[in-house]
Formats: sequence, structure tokens, C-alpha cells
Amino acid sequence: MTVAPKRPKGPPLNAMRAFEAAARHVSFVSAAEELNVTPGAISQHVKSLEAWSEMPLFRRNAQGVVLTQAGQALVADFTAAFDGVANATRALRNLNPNPDFQIAALPSIAQLWLPKRLAKIRAQLPMINFSVTALETAPSLSRELFDLAIFFGESDGTANQISICSDDIVPVCSPVLLDRFANEGFDSLTLLHDQTWVDDWKTWCEAVEMPVKNVQNGPKFSLYSLAVEEAKAGAGALMGHLCLIDDLVACGELVIPKNTSCSTGKSLILQLPKVAQRRHETHQVAQMLI
Repeated sequence: MTVAPKRPKGPPLNAMRAFEAAARHVSFVSAAEELNVTPGAISQHVKSLEAWSEMPLFRRNAQGVVLTQAGQALVADFTAAFDGVANATRALRNLNPNPDFQIAALPSIAQLWLPKRLAKIRAQLPMINFSVTALETAPSLSRELFDLAIFFGESDGTANQISICSDDIVPVCSPVLLDRFANEGFDSLTLLHDQTWVDDWKTWCEAVEMPVKNVQNGPKFSLYSLAVEEAKAGAGALMGHLCLIDDLVACGELVIPKNTSCSTGKSLILQLPKVAQRRHETHQVAQMLI
């Protein structure tokens, strides 16, 4: 007679993955963004892990979550384990002789800055298929299968980051609005806003000491590229991020009514995976982008 006893069963892999991400970020919201699920799903996964271990791993409060002593003791092992899974997954993908080259970028960068540069790279590297994913927050390149990421941020000074240029801003508008601006200034123009960079006008006005009435008023757009199109169409003045709209200024589709720019304190940054995780084409592609 065959003996088939019931074997001890561990917790679900998804629950452990959710705990590791939440512990690393000390945030259910950030973990949810990384794993592309809801914060509620992260909470349920963590609860299931706590039920399995019969040990609280987080303390919940109105401000968010804090790791308990037991949870803190697990972080290093869980992080190393999922780093190993990520490395193995990347190695498996790279067995394909020609996997897609995956780029993550902020939507505005993916739409306004990247296409022209990517077209030149494709012409020189026709054997590589480039895929672009637009994300609002930068991914973890040690975990996700992206070969590089391009976002605005502050440089951490490591060799895995390349600062391409400073993020300088200045008002731009359609040439048809120049006469109105010359006669009445910014108070005569509708101010256009990007929802992500909703404080751009306030930042610029304070930096250049330019008083503008009702600086937070005006239409707001969920995509910067939409706001750019509205500015081109003469709908109002937009705070232009120069590295994104320099071509439009150069060809005259947008003009700078007051040529005084300021820095947001951030830079356009190209983020690379760790050297051991890079494909052999990664350095060449990065150099061609900058």
C-alpha cells in the first residue's frame, strides 16, 4: 500500500512577494504600484501571510504601516530571495537570442523626447526590437524586466545613473498669442497645467520673481503631451520643460514670450540595471540616447 501523507504547505508565493515589496517600501501603496495591483490586494496578501505565520508583520496606523520586529527580521532574507528570482527570470529571458529591448519612461518623455532618438537607434541597430512602456513612477530595474528607464529625478551619484540634462522650465505659447502677451502680460493668457507638474507655474513665478494672478487656475491635463498640443493650438501659455519641447521651440511651433528659465531641481536621468544584469547592447543604446 502506497503511503502519501499530507506534506507541510508553505504560504502562497504571491503573498510572500507582496510582503517583500511592502516591507522594502514600507508602504502598501508603493508595493501596489510596483506589482500592478491595488493597495487592498497587498493588504490581503500580507494578512494571509500573518495568518499563516501567526505573527503580526506590520503595525497599521493612520499614517500608513510600520514593520514589526518580526517583519523587520524577515526583510533581508525575503529581499535576497526575490532578487534571486528576478536574476533567474532575466537569465531565462536572455536565452532568447533576440529578446525585445524594454524601455520604461515617463509618459511625457515617451511621447515627446524618446521617439526621435529611438528612430535613429533603430536605423543603426535594426536587429533589435524596442518596446516602450509609459509609467508614472520609475520601476525597480533589479526586479522588473526593463533594460533601462528614463525619468526626471535627482541623481544618486552612482554609475548606474546618467544625468542627461537639467530639467529647466520656461513659459511657452503659440506665436499667435505673442501680441496679446506683449500688451497685457501673462494675466491676459489662460494658464495651462499638467496634473503631475501642477506647481510648475508657482515654481517659476517664485524663482524669477514674476507675479502672475491666479497662478493655479486654468485647464489641467492628465498628459503633458496633451497640454503641449493645446499650447500649440493657441489655447494658452504652458510651462515648458525645455528638454521635452526644444524641437517645437526650434521650429517655431512654440515660442518663449519671456526668456527667463529656472531649474526644477531635477534632471532627466537615464537609469541602468546593475552591470551584471545588463544586456551586451545596453551600453551602446544608452550612449546613443544621450
